[in-house]
Amino acid sequence: MKYVFFDIECACVFKNVAKMCAFGYVVTDADFCLLERNDILMDPRGKFRLTDRKGKEGLVLPYEYEDFKKYPPFPAAYRRIKRLLEDKDAVVIGHATLNDVNYLNLETKRYKLPSFRFDWHDTQFFWMNTENSFERQVGLGVMAEALGVEFTPHRAVDDAYATMRVCEALCRREGLSVLELVQKYGIRAGKIANYQIKSPDSEGRCRHLEEKETIREAHAKAHEAFYRVVNKHMNRRKKGGSLEGKVFCFSKDVEDEVEISTKLVRAIFEAGGKYTSHPGECNVYIARGKGGVRYQSALDGGAAFIPLDQIEAALSES
Repeated sequence: MKYVFFDIECACVFKNVAKMCAFGYVVTDADFCLLERNDILMDPRGKFRLTDRKGKEGLVLPYEYEDFKKYPPFPAAYRRIKRLLEDKDAVVIGHATLNDVNYLNLETKRYKLPSFRFDWHDTQFFWMNTENSFERQVGLGVMAEALGVEFTPHRAVDDAYATMRVCEALCRREGLSVLELVQKYGIRAGKIANYQIKSPDSEGRCRHLEEKETIREAHAKAHEAFYRVVNKHMNRRKKGGSLEGKVFCFSKDVEDEVEISTKLVRAIFEAGGKYTSHPGECNVYIARGKGGVRYQSALDGGAAFIPLDQIEAALSES
């Protein structure tokens, strides 16, 4: 068994276009001993319009752009790349690999070439599973720094080599081989075949999504229960009470604490106050603490802020 680590650089990337200019790869044995390391350069047949992951221009590749015109375009490298990635004895690994697999897919379509067909793993996804953290996609640089790996970003072969070293360091930290790590965390490889791409998955990610859905459903139920009370009692509020002219809004987390929020909003209505779900329209904003979009929107609209803990005691006594 051997590992093939790869990375791709493109002259430009749009929704349905990815003009590749470099395919970097590193081949190792099962002990991460280097067998081959190379950068396959190609003419992207298009202008360079480089952007970062957020779509901002200004990214610079560590190449002389004119040099790419000395090489043939993607079709000339296609078979070589295909042999590397479809080697039955190889485990294919990248970082944020879904992006690179998509670039390959777009280039095969662009030049009307047969689809790639291989399974692949992703060091970024490995990290998410070992850290049990699926909300944030960690860049290669962040992982490299955390694991003590140095590299030059955006040179395809160097990124591929750094991916290999990051994978090696992660496996060493876990005390596992790549396949043992995959087995321990129930990771299922990503796949490409017939121009269709399937992302990697894992038992941990499935649990995370289930927990996230449970939380979402709980928020939805709490939201419904709170606004059922608001809608029922808003028009029955006392006229001319001590809170006449006051419009209140709660933070989302306070709204979700239905036992507290419904008791508080009833008290507001009984004193003649009103309630709004739009923080920019209130003149009194109640939350457990400062900060957040709703808090800032309320203060920008001129609302006064009252911490919930100042009135919880009064509520519990009433």
